[in-house]
Order: sequence, then C-alpha cells, then structure tokens
Amino acid sequence: MADVTLEDGREVTAHVANPGSMMGMADAGMTVWLEPNDDPKRKLKYSWKLAQVGDALVGVDTSAANRVVKEALQSGALDFGYNDFKPEVKYGEGSRVDFLLSDADKPDLYLEVKSVTLLRVEGLGEFPDSKTARGAKHMSELADMVAQGNAATVLFLVQRTGITSVDVARDIDPKYGMAFDAALNAGVRAVCYDCLITTDGIALGKQLPLANAGNSV
Repeated sequence: MADVTLEDGREVTAHVANPGSMMGMADAGMTVWLEPNDDPKRKLKYSWKLAQVGDALVGVDTSAANRVVKEALQSGALDFGYNDFKPEVKYGEGSRVDFLLSDADKPDLYLEVKSVTLLRVEGLGEFPDSKTARGAKHMSELADMVAQGNAATVLFLVQRTGITSVDVARDIDPKYGMAFDAALNAGVRAVCYDCLITTDGIALGKQLPLANAGNSV
C-alpha cells in the first residue's frame, strides 16, 4: 500500500501490485498516477499504476506485464511462431508458467515473463530489484522443461521509458544470476522488449538487446 496526496489535497491509500523493492521508484514527493475503481469488493479505491522518475514513466503494476504480453500474443505483435497459447499453466513443482505456447508440429514453448523497472546505469534496465527465490526456481524449472524436450523462453518486459538494453542484477541476487546463467546454458532463451507507456495505458514496444548473454533471441 502507498499513501498518496491527490491534486485536490486529499490523502488516499492506494494498492500497490508490486512484490519487489521498487528501488528508485517509490521516493516521497514524486509524481504518481493512480487508477480509481468503484468495485464494492475492493477495500482500496485506488491502484498505483505509474511513477514519474525524472523524465521517465515507470509501470508500477508488475501484473500489467502479463496483460501486455497476452494482448501482444493475441494481436500477433509478439510472434514466436506458435498457433495457440494458454495462460497460467501448471508445471514444475507447484509453479505456473505465465504462458504455454503450443503447435501441432513443434515442442511446447514455456514462456515466463519478468517485469523490469530498475535503472541504476543510464539506459540499462536490470532484473531483479530484490532477492527472488521464486524467480530462481522458475529459471531452474524452465531448464527442466528444455531437458524434457520442450522449448522455454524468459521474456524481460521493460516497464520504464528511456531503457535501451537489459541485464541481470547479479549483485542484488547472485543466486538468481546463477540460475539464469545455468538456464541459458541448458537451452532456455531470453528475449527483451520495452513498452510504449503513457498515462492512458501500456503496450508492447520494440525488442531490446540483452547484455552479457549469448543465448538470447
């Protein structure tokens, strides 16, 4: 949750759909954008969607990444060469892959989506922004799917304007970095895209390079 002062001076508490540290995007006094709701089942009537950091807009809601990817798969803006896909499919040890892509003539493709918002070096987005045992587990499970004859890809979706490349923040979470490198060595692929972000919405943008990884696409 976040306490936010509206333009009219009222103070409200907004829901924050972000399990990370939100490093560099949750400082007191910054400008943010909230989305109101009138759902009687929800206790909080606002959700924090965007933050402004300097000239950059940052997507706060990590769940938006899956919605952006789903819309892009449906429209064909994101094309892995598969005819069908299903979201949230069980696999591994109690996990759910974000998307399972299937085609009669190809091995299934397990697609995991990661939201990137951290920027510490100009133009470079990094993941993760905090330790993530769950993220390391996902990389190991994707590697297992490849070992079983399937395909697997991790998609880093940059929800921040002004980023031109992506890297893994190994100093923040060395175990995730090791799991990521091991997964790529096992045949898991990595791909990065930025987003078109405005105060009206977020959509898939262009593909970005992944730094220090030879098995990206």
